[in-house]
Amino acid sequence: MGHFWTLLTHLNSLAGPTVMLLYPLYASVVAIESPSKVDDEQWLSYWILYSFLTLAEMVLEPVLQWIPIWYQIKVLLVAWLVLPQFQGASFMYDRLVREQLRKYNTKDGKDNTKDGKDKCKTFVTPGKGKNEA
Repeated sequence: MGHFWTLLTHLNSLAGPTVMLLYPLYASVVAIESPSKVDDEQWLSYWILYSFLTLAEMVLEPVLQWIPIWYQIKVLLVAWLVLPQFQGASFMYDRLVREQLRKYNTKDGKDNTKDGKDKCKTFVTPGKGKNEA
């Protein structure tokens, strides 16, 4: 049983970076080069969710260190986000992130995007002339 656990530990240390970083990096480059926008959405959604997961993990590290199988759970969650059969990143983005953006981008139940004052867009993208020297 000890050898099996050692094998699982080493496999985990190889599978984690491969599933969480190497494959998504490769797939993101392929998505950018493809004419379809569907795969772009999947990989942009993945990187947004992976960033949230990493930030949450940094904040909750004192608690997560007491969960012995946290890393395995994280690898499984990220595998669900990454694998094209599940399209978990697009699903989670649609269900969580997009809903929150819609919730905070409305004023009095009306859509702000009609008058060009999309809060998220103006926060993320600088206006003309602000970054010009």
